[in-house]
Amino acid sequence: MVDVDSAMRASAYGSKRRKKSEEDKDKEKQSRVLEPFDPVATAKKETAEAYSMWIVIIYGLSVCMFIRYIFMPTLTEPTRALWLLPMLLIVTIPSLHKIMVPSEYYEIFTIGNWLRAGFLYFFTFIALSFILSNPPLGDIAAPTISGGLDIETNDAVVDARWSTQQGTYYLETNQDTIDVVLGMSVRDNVDAETAIMIASIWYRGEMIANLSNGAVGELSEAQLRFDEVEGNWTRGDHKNTLTGDVLGPKVASRSEDVGLAWDISGMDLGDYEVRISLSEVGDPWEQNVWDAVYIINIVRVV
Repeated sequence: MVDVDSAMRASAYGSKRRKKSEEDKDKEKQSRVLEPFDPVATAKKETAEAYSMWIVIIYGLSVCMFIRYIFMPTLTEPTRALWLLPMLLIVTIPSLHKIMVPSEYYEIFTIGNWLRAGFLYFFTFIALSFILSNPPLGDIAAPTISGGLDIETNDAVVDARWSTQQGTYYLETNQDTIDVVLGMSVRDNVDAETAIMIASIWYRGEMIANLSNGAVGELSEAQLRFDEVEGNWTRGDHKNTLTGDVLGPKVASRSEDVGLAWDISGMDLGDYEVRISLSEVGDPWEQNVWDAVYIINIVRVV
């Protein structure tokens, strides 16, 4: 049997539940109602966005062309202004729209439109700058030494390692003096053999070897000596991280690298400086120059 109190509570709960269900149904009906479509307003919005898109693309192209063909030829090397100036011009996008877009379209732009326009301008400028500053339309990258230094495997070498961050080749030997075959390679995004290379070895303030003072392509003896080593370099081979295939010695891991090697005899213990300068004719700059001073640290171990 059910007492009167329990029956009243059940009746109240049922009424409340039915009332809530009816409200939910009303809300569900309202959510299904579509907002009226206004073709005129939609067409106006799409026209305004089309105006904005083409204005921003043409603006980014114009700024990029100005930087590449007018501003960059006045410089001799990269500066912060090459990227800072175009980035500051983002703030002019709303003013540019106000001048070029009819007022009936300009008035519907919001902050969201300016954000999208800023991103479109940024990526337009970056993409076009990359195309115009690299071969075949330009060349602003100087040739470099691709894989640091290395020496041919040698019985007198106990251990050897190359520090990229410090630019130092650490060499441990069991002798007071050591004869080595010093190797390196030149890399460029166009033709490494046309690069001009000035390289020498210094010990305690005196030059002990003049390695190069001319075009890399003319160093036929150094290239032949590199080939004679036949990959027997102390640092070993560079392998593809995915397949494990050998790509070449670490000192010259790409096929387009120009390997160079020299015989250096009677090297005493201590620190040697390998001074290297590479240059080429650039576009738009007259000279693309790269230089570095590497250290060869030779110590004796038991």
